[in-house]
Amino acid sequence: MAPHPRRHPEELWGIEDPRITYVEDLGKYVVVYTAFSWGGPGVALAMTEDFRHFERCGVVMSPEDKDAALLPRKIDGRWAMIHRPSTPLGAHVWISYSPDLRHWGDHKLILRARRGGWWDANKIGLSPPLIETDQGWIMIYHGVRDTASGSLYRLGLALFDLENPEVCLRRGDTWIFGPEADYEREGDVNNVVFPCGYTVGDDGDTLHLYYGGADTYICLATASIREMLDWLDRQERIGAEPMPIAEQSPPAL
Repeated sequence: MAPHPRRHPEELWGIEDPRITYVEDLGKYVVVYTAFSWGGPGVALAMTEDFRHFERCGVVMSPEDKDAALLPRKIDGRWAMIHRPSTPLGAHVWISYSPDLRHWGDHKLILRARRGGWWDANKIGLSPPLIETDQGWIMIYHGVRDTASGSLYRLGLALFDLENPEVCLRRGDTWIFGPEADYEREGDVNNVVFPCGYTVGDDGDTLHLYYGGADTYICLATASIREMLDWLDRQERIGAEPMPIAEQSPPAL
C-alpha cells in the first residue's frame, strides 16, 4: 500500500504507522494508519483480504490525530477504535465507536498523559493494537519525555476491562522498555523505540513485538503476555518494579 494523493489528497505527504487488526466477522484485515497532508496528520482506514488490493475509507479521525488501531470485535454492537488526538491541552488516549467503520462518535478519554517529572508526562499514544487476554485488554503505550537533549520515547503498560474498554483497571508507574542499544539511541530520530505491531506465538503467550529503533531500523523484541499481566498486578499491590522485555534481536535495515 502506497500513498495515492491524486485520489486521496489526505495522503499528499505520505502515510505511516499502520496498525493491522484481523477482524474475523469481516474476513478482512483492517489497516488503521496516519495520513499526512496540508491539514496535518489524521487517522485513515483501509481494508484488505490479501494485502494486494485495498479498500480505502479515507480519513475517519480529522487532524491532529494519530496512533490509532481497531479492536478486533464489536463492543456492545459497535466497532471501537483507540486513537490519540492532540490539542494545546495535551495528547491523551481516547476511544471512539462506529456502526460502520466510517462514521465515528461517542468519544471518551481513557488514558491521560501524566504531568511533571513522569516518564510518560505530556504526551502518550497507543503503540501496537490492544492485546486481548482473559484478564482484559493489555495496552502497550509510548510515553514521550522532553529532555535537554531531545525527546525520549519509552513504553509502558495499562490494562482495560474486556467488555468495557473505557475502564482502565491497572496502569504501571514505570516504563518497561526504552532505548538502550546503539540502534535505538542513534539514527534519524535518536532515543526512540516505537512498535506498531506484534504476533503471538503458538504457545499463546510469547509476544513478538516489532518496533522501530531510532526511526531507522526495524527491530524485534520478545516477551511473555503472562509475565506482563503479573507485572501489572504487582504494580497495583506493591508499587513500581521495572520489568524489561525479555529479549531483543539485532535490527534489520
